[in-house]
Amino acid sequence: MELKVVTKMQVSLLLLMMIALARTATAADDQALPGCPNKCGDVSIPYPFGVGVSNITGENCSFQTDLKLNCTNSTLYVYNIPVLNITLLGQLEMNFFVSAICKVNIFNGVTEANIAKLNIPSFTISSTENKFMSIGCDTYGFLESYVNDSIHSTTGCLTKCWDNLENLENMQTNDGKCAGRGCCQVDIPPGMKNIVIEANTFNNFRNSSDSNICSVSFVMKNGGYNFSVDHLKRIPFNSTPMIVDWSVGDAGCNVSKDKANYACKSDNSVCEDPPSAGGNGYLCKCKPGFEGNAYLPQGCTDFPDCKRDKHNCARAEYCHETPGSFECLCPEGMIGNATNEGGGCQPKQRSDAFTKIFIGAGVGLIALFVGASWLYLMLQKRRVLKLKEKFFQQNGGIILTQKLSTRRDSSQSTAIFSAEQLNKATNNFDENLIIGKGGYGTVFKGVLSNNQVVAIKKSKIVDVSQVEQFINEVIILSQINHRNVVKLLGCCLETEVPLLVYEFVKNGTLFDYLHKQSQVGNVSWKTRLRIGAEAAGALSYLHSAASIPIIHRDVKTANILLDDNNTAKVSDFGASRLVPQDQTEIATIVQGTFGYLDPEYMQSGQLTEKSDVYSFGVVLVELLTGEEPFSFQRAEDKRSLTFHFVCSLEEDHLFDVLQIGVEDEENKQEIMQVAILAARCLKLRGEERPSMKEVAMELEGIRLMDKHPWTNTNQNFEERQYLLSEAQSIREPGDSSGQQNITGYDSVRELQLMDFGDGR
Repeated sequence: MELKVVTKMQVSLLLLMMIALARTATAADDQALPGCPNKCGDVSIPYPFGVGVSNITGENCSFQTDLKLNCTNSTLYVYNIPVLNITLLGQLEMNFFVSAICKVNIFNGVTEANIAKLNIPSFTISSTENKFMSIGCDTYGFLESYVNDSIHSTTGCLTKCWDNLENLENMQTNDGKCAGRGCCQVDIPPGMKNIVIEANTFNNFRNSSDSNICSVSFVMKNGGYNFSVDHLKRIPFNSTPMIVDWSVGDAGCNVSKDKANYACKSDNSVCEDPPSAGGNGYLCKCKPGFEGNAYLPQGCTDFPDCKRDKHNCARAEYCHETPGSFECLCPEGMIGNATNEGGGCQPKQRSDAFTKIFIGAGVGLIALFVGASWLYLMLQKRRVLKLKEKFFQQNGGIILTQKLSTRRDSSQSTAIFSAEQLNKATNNFDENLIIGKGGYGTVFKGVLSNNQVVAIKKSKIVDVSQVEQFINEVIILSQINHRNVVKLLGCCLETEVPLLVYEFVKNGTLFDYLHKQSQVGNVSWKTRLRIGAEAAGALSYLHSAASIPIIHRDVKTANILLDDNNTAKVSDFGASRLVPQDQTEIATIVQGTFGYLDPEYMQSGQLTEKSDVYSFGVVLVELLTGEEPFSFQRAEDKRSLTFHFVCSLEEDHLFDVLQIGVEDEENKQEIMQVAILAARCLKLRGEERPSMKEVAMELEGIRLMDKHPWTNTNQNFEERQYLLSEAQSIREPGDSSGQQNITGYDSVRELQLMDFGDGR
C-alpha cells in the first residue's frame, strides 16, 4: 500500500483554489441588475442582457429590446432561439436553425424546404468564429445579409457526389473532410447581419437514391462539426451552435457618449467601437487594471494584481495595490528596486544615533496624538449614545416597548431602523424627496440599502400628547395586515423627531387623483366604484376584523393612497383610536379634517365607529361629484358639498351634480345605488347610519350588479321613493316649505364658526 502525505502547502493551495472559485461565483452573480435573474439553467445572464423586469425597481432587466431574453424550462432564449453562452467581450453563442430542402416523392420531384432567418439588428455573424457549410449531393447553399430590405452581401458554396451515392463505401475516405464532395464550407464575410440561409439542389433529387434525401445549409462555429458520409443519409441535427457579435445602441462611441441612455455606466469603463458593428453600435469595457461588468454603475472593480500574483515584484510582500495597477516597494528598513528586474531590496545601514532619537520622538508624538484622538472619539461616542437614549425616551420608546411587550400576538414584528440608515435612504432628508405633508409630519421618499423603495414619515417637533399619537400609530399599524391598508415596515426613535417607515405607494392620493386637472378626465366610474369598495373594505376590517376595533378618525380622500394598479390603501393613523371591547364610544378631543367631520361627534365629543361612516359618506360624494367637501369658491348654498348633494338628491336632481363624464346609460342604476348609500352614511344621527361592514358589502354588491342585472324595473322607482323619504328625514321637523332649511346644513354652518386649533 502506498502512503500519501498531504503537506501544509497542499492544504493552503486547496484553500486558495476554493476561495478563488467562491469569488468567481460571486462575481458571476453580480453581473445582472439588482432584482433581475443572474442565470437561466447553466447560462449566466450579464447586463445589458436581461430577463423580465426587476422585482426591486420594476425596470426592464435588459438595456434595450434586442437584448431582452426569456427563460423557459431552464433554457435561455433570444426570441425563439436557444442561447448557450454570453460574454461581455461582445459575443453570444446560440443554437441556430438549419435550412434544408428534402424530397417528398422521388418520382414526381416534389420537395419541401425551409429557410433560416435571423433578424436582430444588434447581432452580427462573427466572421472569425464561424464557417458557412452545405451538406448533400448536387447541393448549393447561400448566406445573404440584408440592410433596409436590400441585399447587402452574399456568400455560399456548392457540393456534388460524382457516383450518385450508389456505392457509399467509395466515399468513406471523405469522412472528417468538408472539401466539396458531399460537404463544402466557406469563410463568412465580415459585417453580415439580418441574415437568410437557404439550401437548394441542382436536380430536385431526380437522380438521387434513398441515401441522399436532403440538402442542408447552416452556419457552424469553428470546430463544431466533422463531416461523415452517413450524414448524407440523415442529418442528425436541426440546429447548430453559432457565434454572433453583439453591441448596444444604434451609433458609435462619439455619437452615443453624449446621449442620456449611454450604456457605459461604470466610472472605470471605456467605450469601444467593434469593427463588426460598422458604426451602428458600441461595447463597454473596463479600463486596464479593472475587471467586471462595465454596463453596471459600480461594475468595474480594481483587479487585485498582488493577490492573484500578476506582478513583477521580486517578492509578494513587496507588491502593493494601487487603483488600476500595483507598485513594488521595499519594506521599511530596506532600500533598492523591488522589482525582479531591479535586483530586489537590501537592508539599510543604521548607525546614526540621531536617526534613532528622531524616530523615537516621532513615535512618542504619534502615540500621544493617537491617545488623545482615541479619548476624544470615546467621549464623542458616549455623548452620541446618551443623546440617542434621550431621544429614545423623549419619542416614547419606553411606552412603545411596554405596549409591544404586552401584545399577545408577536408574529407581526416591527423593524427598528437606525438614524444612519434613514439619513442615507433620504440623502439626509433632501427636500426634493418630499412626497407629502400632513398635520402630523412630512413624508419623504427613500431607498434602503437593499434597494427597497419606502415612504419615511418625519413627525414635527411634538409635545407629550403628540408623542402619544405617534406611538399610537405604531401600535395600531403593527396589528394591521390588510391589502388595502398601508403597511408599516418599522420606525426610528433615536432622532430628535420620531420617524415611521411605510411601504411606498407610488401613485399619490385619491384626492389628487380626483381633483388634479391632469387626472380628472381619466377616472372612470368603474375605477371610482372599485376604489370606494376597497377603502370601505379596509375600514370594515379596522372596525370589525381587527383584534381590537380601530376608529380611524380622519377618513378622507387625502388619506387614501393609490398604488401602481390604482388599488386603494388607507393611510395616516396618527389620529386613530383603539376601542376597548366593552365600549362602543370614546370621549376625545375633537380632531379631524373640516368637511369630513361627523356633526354628532363635533357636538358631543363622543367618538364612535359611525363617525368613520359619516366621513366615508363624504368620500363617496367626492367620488360621485369630483368636488371638494367644502369650498368658499362655490356659491353660499353650495359651499357644503354634503348639503348640496342631499338637496339635489331630494329634489331629484342627482345627475345634475355628478362630475361630467361619470354617468352613461349603463351605470345610471349603479350611480343611484351609491348615491342612496352615501345619503344613508350622511345621516345626522349615528345610530341611523349603516355600519362600515354593511357599506362594504353593499358596494361590492353594486360592483357585481352588471353581472346580475335587475329585471324588476319597478325597483328603481321604489329605491328613488326610499331615497326621497330618507332625504326628507334629514329636514328639521315641521318644515314643509321645500326650501333650504336642512338640519345637516345648519349644523355644518354652525360648525364653520368653531375654532379647531391644529385639527386637520
